Amino acid sequence: MEFSEHIKTANVEDVVLRQPLQPPARGTLCVTGHHLLFSDREEGPSRQVLLLLRNIDAIEKRLSDSSGTITIKCKDLRVLQLDIPGMERCLNIAHSIETLSCLDRVSEMYPFFYRPPDLSLQDQWGISSPEQHYRQTKELHNSWRLSSVNRDYSVCPSYPPAVIVPKNVDDDVLKKSAKFRQGGRFPVLCYYHRKNGAVIMRSSQPLTGANRKHCREDEQLLHAVIEGSDKGYIIDTRSSQQAQQNRMAGGGFESKSSYSRWKRLHRQMERGKALQESLIKLVEALGDASHNMDRWLSKLDNSKWLSHVQMALLTAGLLAECVERDGHSVLVHGSEGTDCSLLISTLAQLIVDPCCRSLEGFLALLEREWVQAGHPFQQRCGHSAYSHTRPQQESPVFLLLLDCVWQLWNQFPLALGFSEALLLRLATEAYASDYGTFLCNNHQERWALAVTENTHCLFQALLRPREREYYTNSLYEHTELAIWPSVHPQSLQLWKGFFLRWTQQGRQLEEAQEEIRTMVMALGKLALS
Repeated sequence: MEFSEHIKTANVEDVVLRQPLQPPARGTLCVTGHHLLFSDREEGPSRQVLLLLRNIDAIEKRLSDSSGTITIKCKDLRVLQLDIPGMERCLNIAHSIETLSCLDRVSEMYPFFYRPPDLSLQDQWGISSPEQHYRQTKELHNSWRLSSVNRDYSVCPSYPPAVIVPKNVDDDVLKKSAKFRQGGRFPVLCYYHRKNGAVIMRSSQPLTGANRKHCREDEQLLHAVIEGSDKGYIIDTRSSQQAQQNRMAGGGFESKSSYSRWKRLHRQMERGKALQESLIKLVEALGDASHNMDRWLSKLDNSKWLSHVQMALLTAGLLAECVERDGHSVLVHGSEGTDCSLLISTLAQLIVDPCCRSLEGFLALLEREWVQAGHPFQQRCGHSAYSHTRPQQESPVFLLLLDCVWQLWNQFPLALGFSEALLLRLATEAYASDYGTFLCNNHQERWALAVTENTHCLFQALLRPREREYYTNSLYEHTELAIWPSVHPQSLQLWKGFFLRWTQQGRQLEEAQEEIRTMVMALGKLALS
């Protein structure tokens, strides 16, 4: 497809740009296949604004006889305004933005065209995989194996080609277990506790249905996970009522009679439309211009966003406690196993495992638990809080994860090896990126479109020396201890760095953190000299 088909007016002079924390600027607006480019033509140093069209969530038009105004609302919560001379030109620009920002063919997205001079397509793509994780975790080798049962994606379309499973379970058992699990997501290992041998497994719901079907191979697989132990736990991220409803619709849960050594714990976590609407309400509350504190706090509370943060941390803490303190293995699932299961398994690993808390360890964790494990980024991050379209499959689960990680970072400022700036960067990149890391919905889709051959890897880019220095927490002190978050309401805070990033308060926070980072780095260099 030629992008030029959708660009009737490519350049407009004498456009006024209004954006947060900046004075209005007059200059030239250019529309390309993937970007809006504004060049300031006023006296003094030239200023340019380059906006990826994929970052645009919604636009609003206001027209008069001789001009028009386009308000651009971005997925990173920035709001820009363009005053464009000429009604026809304004309509043409608005049409181009609306069309080009919503292209859904992955191969036409900007990562397939992005070619920075300091990166090569021959560079290594990715920093972690099940194969690497298995090689690096030597303790796994006695009782666990790497299976390539999914090498052609026929067993589970959303799993990677290789997965870690109990050594005494053969691939035929895995195939039959996969047929008994929604989407083929049979139980696979995602974490091994080196000190006590307990593991975290994840899967989707079993398809027991109204007739209470059971699968001997699925039972055999889970029995092998806790062989030599008295019991294991299943943390179901649905309420027991939701699980019962799912059973009547063909899904279900593990029965006590078939899985006698597994104890099931239900922890209801919202997902899908409810979570998306919570984000929309939160952003609406933050945009309330009434300056009435009681009204603002009421809207913030009604959004329930911090309640979702609290529930995620609470459930992750329960999972971590089962593994770290009790020494019991845990299976985590909800319905599909591609959202909340990944959320709490990631948070639990951050809580208990110091290896996941370094910059590189955290990025490797995200790659394993979200990119490789089949979180459907393209569906979940199609729109953010401003879109006028009704939520379909959008849900800010990954943003919720980053908010929870920020809560940990805020409560344990010395324990995490990465900065808040990294979390902000990831929050932006998940919705609109120059890189291919968050494209598609699973490993199979990325393979079919040759994403790793034709795009650059975000995680590799973040580990280049200059970026590594910027995204490293200069106050970091390694600790082997678990970091147990407080989930009391007074301990959880609004993530101002993200939700207020385009306000004066957000800018002041950013400047203060940069000043602290500069001072700490200067002191570090002085100590070494």
